[in-house]
Amino acid sequence: MNAISPPIPLIPENAPFSPAQRAWLNGFLAGLYGGASNTGLHGGAGTAGMSVASPLSAEPEDFPWHDPALELDERMRLAEGRPLQQQLMAAMGQLDCGQCGYLCHSYAAALSEGRETSASLCVPGARPTARLLKQLLAEAPPAAAGAPAAARVISAVSAAPQSVAAVAPAAVTAPTGRAVRVLSAAALTRSGSSKDVRHVVIDLAESGLSYEPGDSIGLATPNDPSLVEATLAALGASGEEHVPCPDGATRPVRAAFTRYLDIARPLDRTTDLLAMSAKFPRHAEALRKLSEGADGTEPADADLLDLLDAFPSARPPLADLAASLPGLRPRLYSIASSLRASRGQVNLCVAVVRDMRRGRLRCGVGSGFLADRAASAGTVDAYIQPSHFRLPRDPAVPVIMVGPGTGIAPFRAFLAERAAAGIRGRAWLMFGERNRATDFLYEDELAAWHKDGTLSRLDTAFSRDQRRKIYVQDRMAENAEDLWRWLQDGAHFYVCGDATRMAKDVDAALRRLAMTEGRLSEHQARDWIVALARQGRYLRDVY
Repeated sequence: MNAISPPIPLIPENAPFSPAQRAWLNGFLAGLYGGASNTGLHGGAGTAGMSVASPLSAEPEDFPWHDPALELDERMRLAEGRPLQQQLMAAMGQLDCGQCGYLCHSYAAALSEGRETSASLCVPGARPTARLLKQLLAEAPPAAAGAPAAARVISAVSAAPQSVAAVAPAAVTAPTGRAVRVLSAAALTRSGSSKDVRHVVIDLAESGLSYEPGDSIGLATPNDPSLVEATLAALGASGEEHVPCPDGATRPVRAAFTRYLDIARPLDRTTDLLAMSAKFPRHAEALRKLSEGADGTEPADADLLDLLDAFPSARPPLADLAASLPGLRPRLYSIASSLRASRGQVNLCVAVVRDMRRGRLRCGVGSGFLADRAASAGTVDAYIQPSHFRLPRDPAVPVIMVGPGTGIAPFRAFLAERAAAGIRGRAWLMFGERNRATDFLYEDELAAWHKDGTLSRLDTAFSRDQRRKIYVQDRMAENAEDLWRWLQDGAHFYVCGDATRMAKDVDAALRRLAMTEGRLSEHQARDWIVALARQGRYLRDVY
């Protein structure tokens, strides 16, 4: 039996407060009392573990810049005079999206302590963040930071003998995987779509893996064999030469490039190494500019093969090149299913990355594998990444889910869980994509859940179906009064999807909602959002 949440106290109309003060206090009390638990539907405590679901979990008094709505200049102003580690954190994207393998604060700690050698891992922050991180590290006194990443790699390569032990690559830690099998990857988008989105079904079989709605699955997806062979050919390598791998073992370079090293996204330490080995000064200069993140440098968004093709005079020893590459990390995907409804299986909603660049088709490491090769590849190592991106324990608590594109994945899991448990209640989904006719993911399921009451409200935003582009944040503005009422009633607000723009836009829309409907000041609106997050009522799963 589910516990009953305590009633949410409200400030009465005759209380000695102005309307703005009363609205602010009601919002704060809703945040404080409205379904504070964020544990699972079954009533058990949520599983502990690193989560990428709540970017506002840090204490605001310690990290006032930890707000994705703030511009970079403003974040740095707030961190002025703070220790190096906190300035490094302020320079990051503030989304805790996990794409760098860290959270913002732990990435900053690793850089400041010298445990991480690359300053260009922050995907949402992109080049501006990378440049600023390098500047901060370069200007820091030796006592405040380990040597900057590029300098440490260069000095190690210069001093070491040319052998497989020349530079020890940084270890990539991930939970031990269990073997699973990908059964299918059927198209969700229809003919004529500008996207290729797949519904991936994974058989957990005897893996022993279990999960809850809101969790993610990590898959050890290999690099594209054709990219591996083309890279080996550019290096003039047979593929049998032994090189170091992140786990400390040495393996044939073909195996290392296939399963252990990320050749699709070399970092600044690799371009530094290539610059050192380049025989032509113009090649060395161009590679140094790439390392520095200078605007307009080419080849932009380069993989290792791009660099080798563009700079044929840069050919360091294979062992040193392998040691400079980042480890191939498992790809994390938000789970789009419930074990109650899909027994023994994990479902994923995956957008396939395909991009024609410099005359060559590029495919995402994980999405390309799942779409094109996984079903015939045998088993894949997998692990479950627990999260606190959870449904409220009390099913009577309203839930608002904002999930454009593949961001619908955890919300399909939430709704499948509620449907299997027979739960009917206040559940509101805002879904967005480009075109309704081709891109309405899981349309039939959503319609069925809407009809039977599992989903009480469904709003869509198809950006390309009219002249003026409409996004989920526009639907939020159009329904501001209802949204505010739901939040005043204790609703949990969830966002899943793109970290770079969508999550920031939704955060800004939520802030405007608090200012217009709640009549809060900008500062009060920020405090209100932080209160929601600290009470487990504002959760984000972004990537």
